[in-house]
Amino acid sequence: MNKLVKDDGRTHIESKLMRESLQDRKVLSGTDSTVDRRILPGITLVSIGGQSIFDRGKEAIVPIADELAALHKAGNKMLIAVGGGTRVRHTASVALDLGLPTGGVAQLVGAMEELNAVMLNALLAQHGSTTMPRDHFWDLPLYMNSGILPIVISVPPYHFWEPPSENGQMPEHRSDFGVYQQAEVLGTTKVIYVKDEDGMYNKDPKEHKDAVLYGQITLAELLANPPETNMIDWTVFSSWETGKNIKQVQIINGLKAGQLTKAMAGEPVGTLITKES
Repeated sequence: MNKLVKDDGRTHIESKLMRESLQDRKVLSGTDSTVDRRILPGITLVSIGGQSIFDRGKEAIVPIADELAALHKAGNKMLIAVGGGTRVRHTASVALDLGLPTGGVAQLVGAMEELNAVMLNALLAQHGSTTMPRDHFWDLPLYMNSGILPIVISVPPYHFWEPPSENGQMPEHRSDFGVYQQAEVLGTTKVIYVKDEDGMYNKDPKEHKDAVLYGQITLAELLANPPETNMIDWTVFSSWETGKNIKQVQIINGLKAGQLTKAMAGEPVGTLITKES
């Protein structure tokens, strides 16, 4: 039990960190736990790719929207995240040409994704969807308990606080990482990335006919032998290594009807990456 301490003329709540330096590595390691409390267990975070899905127009996005509507009607609890696609790249190019810092670029990237969130919401509004402003994560329980399908942007809400990148000026924490981070913090069941390929390959299948698809692979195996071309931001996997909540990430082809439904049902479609306990 905590107790009050008054021996130095001030009143403190006694805790194991009260007299410790948070720069001490031993102190920091002592704060570790084997598991975090899950804030919103039982939901799935579904990421709809910007360049891979939205940029292909109605032939790609309308069938996905219809599938999402059917899944929502069937009672599946989902949080939908959207990417920005080619507009992000155009905007970032202009921002870099103007000499904006990495944090300024991060702020603009999120604004581009908000456009795709609005478009997807227009397609799903009749089924009970809504766009969620960035940072409003505490509204999610209200949405879920009210049967609302929330749509969020993928870019993490670092904005101007995005750390300088190791290479170049582009933010290292982009859409794929933002999706993973939201899922990890909220403690969702799993993450599904909806892309335009059948899953993750050992190299780019668009350029190499001999590319091998990973059907099922562990995070440790992936980190030990990274693919030549990453279809998911590598920050996802490097951060997942120290994460505690997410146990599986699935990558599916959103251009093939029914793959999202199968993934939601737990079927091994696309690439299933698992993290061993």
